[in-house]
Amino acid sequence: MKNARLRKILEIIEKEAIETQDELCARLSKEGYNVTQATVSRDIKSLHLYKQNIGNGRSKYAVDTVNDYELDEKYLRVLNDGFVSIDMAQNILVIKTVSGMAMAVAAAIDSMHFAEIVGTIAGDDTIMMAVRTVEDTKLLLEKISQLIKK
Repeated sequence: MKNARLRKILEIIEKEAIETQDELCARLSKEGYNVTQATVSRDIKSLHLYKQNIGNGRSKYAVDTVNDYELDEKYLRVLNDGFVSIDMAQNILVIKTVSGMAMAVAAAIDSMHFAEIVGTIAGDDTIMMAVRTVEDTKLLLEKISQLIKK
């Protein structure tokens, strides 16, 4: 039940700008989860969510993928070993990799569950990611760049 609830929280905050724990409780209730504010608070901590500024003095819950304490070291190693360059074209992010590493690097990035990514396609040495908006593409480029230790 807890894992399903955590997945539902991630789904909700990916689709909606949830500003408060009470708002998240209400949304979970609509989805059939009877939770208290204390439970939501623990879930937020467990998922490493943070408040992201969305302008006009407003904020929303978002996943802290860069500082995720449970981020698997093997994925970071694959990302760093295979990465060559990164660039963007509107809402498409293009990552160049060492020949033969694109699928492994794409799998590593997909495992990080970046909410900004709509879909990923990998060839031999190139990954193309469809991203929701141009602003999200800039944000994602920065997040991935922070993960690269080069």
